[in-house]
Amino acid sequence: MLNNFRDSLKPHLEKIGTVFASTGLSPNFWTAVGLVLAFASAAVYGLNTHISYAAIIGGILLLVSGFFDIVDGQVARITKKVSKKGGFLDSVFDKVAEVAIFLGILVGNFAEPHMVLLAITLSLLVSYSRSRAESLGVKLQGIGIGERAERLLVIAIIGMIPGLMPYAILIVVIIAGITFVQRIVVTAKNISD
Repeated sequence: MLNNFRDSLKPHLEKIGTVFASTGLSPNFWTAVGLVLAFASAAVYGLNTHISYAAIIGGILLLVSGFFDIVDGQVARITKKVSKKGGFLDSVFDKVAEVAIFLGILVGNFAEPHMVLLAITLSLLVSYSRSRAESLGVKLQGIGIGERAERLLVIAIIGMIPGLMPYAILIVVIIAGITFVQRIVVTAKNISD
């Protein structure tokens, strides 16, 4: 859903890309920075019983990780280094990061294990349905109310409020489930036998 606002944000995103491109560092470097920050967020969530304000620190790290998920693509566009390899790495690292975040939440005992498992399962199914549909020629970017950005924003922002992480996970389950169904419907309508 947030992907639908990219065009209106394009001038601002290009400025961000220009600033980070001026460092001379590759888009893949920024992808790796985002992944490292996601791992840091997951570790903080996982150490909930040992770190005060783990949900707040984990949420902030998750938001910064998401920022670098924007940076890498913008740097690739600005430097004209958009590549299939970079796109593949970005996509795979996004999934690794997402699984790590949910694992941290699970280990940190922020929500019921079965709800965390359901959230990650539906999240991965949302991503898989897009990947599979696009291999059949059906574009699904922007289809659904719970794409990756929305899911991670819910966890980071709502999860930062003390005691609300279980509700953040529940919201992720709901929006990921709806998005999965939306993508199945759209794909089924657009596949020609």
